[in-house]
Amino acid sequence: MQILVAYDVTTDTAPGRKRLRKVAKICQDYGQRVQKSVFECSVNEMQYEQMLHRLLKSINEKEDSLRIYRLREPKERNVIAYGINTALDFDNDVLMI
Repeated sequence: MQILVAYDVTTDTAPGRKRLRKVAKICQDYGQRVQKSVFECSVNEMQYEQMLHRLLKSINEKEDSLRIYRLREPKERNVIAYGINTALDFDNDVLMI
């Protein structure tokens, strides 16, 4: 499944900055950054559950925000990107510009 992960982690404190780095690293393990705090990921159900578990353990629900959207397939018909678009085609490992 194709998902979009967006987060906003409070960085006013050292622990907040640490959480931000950890959340970004977890997202990188499953997908690619498309904006500063937005990742596109291609995961199966097991990977999705693992990622979600890791993310929920890493954020502070009283200070941070996490949103996960399931992208309708085919993604190319439902996602329009303007400006710099350096997305990876997950199925073919090809850089799309």
